[in-house]
Amino acid sequence: MSATMNRRFILAARPAGLPQESDFRLEDSPLPAPGRGQIVIRNHYASLDPAIRGWLDDAPSYLPPVALGDAVRASTIGTVEASHVDRFAPGDWVMGLNRIEHYSVVTPDDFMHPIDVSLAPSVTSYLSSMGAVGLTAWFGVSEIMKPKAGQTVLVSGAAGAVGSMVGQLAKLQGARVVGIAGGAAKCARLIDQYGFDAAIDYRGKDVAALAADIGAACPQGIDHVYENVGGTCLDATLLHINTQAQIILCGLIAEYNGDPQGARNIWQLIVKSATMRGYLLMEFVDRFPEGSRAIAALIAQGKLVFDEHIEEGIDRAYPAFMRLFDGSNEGKMILKLA
Repeated sequence: MSATMNRRFILAARPAGLPQESDFRLEDSPLPAPGRGQIVIRNHYASLDPAIRGWLDDAPSYLPPVALGDAVRASTIGTVEASHVDRFAPGDWVMGLNRIEHYSVVTPDDFMHPIDVSLAPSVTSYLSSMGAVGLTAWFGVSEIMKPKAGQTVLVSGAAGAVGSMVGQLAKLQGARVVGIAGGAAKCARLIDQYGFDAAIDYRGKDVAALAADIGAACPQGIDHVYENVGGTCLDATLLHINTQAQIILCGLIAEYNGDPQGARNIWQLIVKSATMRGYLLMEFVDRFPEGSRAIAALIAQGKLVFDEHIEEGIDRAYPAFMRLFDGSNEGKMILKLA
């Protein structure tokens, strides 16, 4: 291993609302050697996801908060540079939950596993369609939602990396799929590129106006909701759910950078004998290879379309991350590190 210094994207301060550039810094530090049971990974790419925002707060969550002064946590793919673990050899490609830095020294856990780059259209597919994003959609649809032919599925944040794939997978099950997205261009992409049956632009609309559009697009009501946004989108959607509808909470991006709004129409769950449940991909961590293979097969058959946006260099970490929240991103946001 020839490198002696490690460039890292550091959390310098806890964000208050929307993260500011001053909340982060780039830092060069010596590269430590792996200890017993550890490996060194040269990170080639890092995944930038809305979930990272929640990890920056010092608040109870499903993972510990990123420590001040530490590199920001992210899913990465890379190659093993040095290993003190028998099942990982130098040169192996691996995927895991690491950090936004050139090199990560880690003790392999349930999230760390080898990947077969020959199965993927591109190695970056393991951060998009075949990685955490695609797996979130795959297990959410196939194991939790389980839509039936003819049912109506509504997806919020539908033009995003997870939402666009959820819609395509639900269509493959024979469901009628409606997406909510921001702006005419994204709505057009839902129909023309991802095959949604209808698309709704949420921009500039209050609950009543958005609910009216949802009602027009879903005349038979909604059987399944895949919720990525929360706030106004969720409140408007709840007014059109069918009896025994199912709402899957995958994300609440509308509430990540401000005061939580809550859902005011939650009473509809009682009226419609509906269910709402939270969903984390961690439920299926032991089945990641199975999911990746299934997704790879659909891609090979031309049944899934997926977009990636790759930013070059760790110095682009902050502006690339912020594109997740300003609505300008198109496709999965990936940061190239090496």
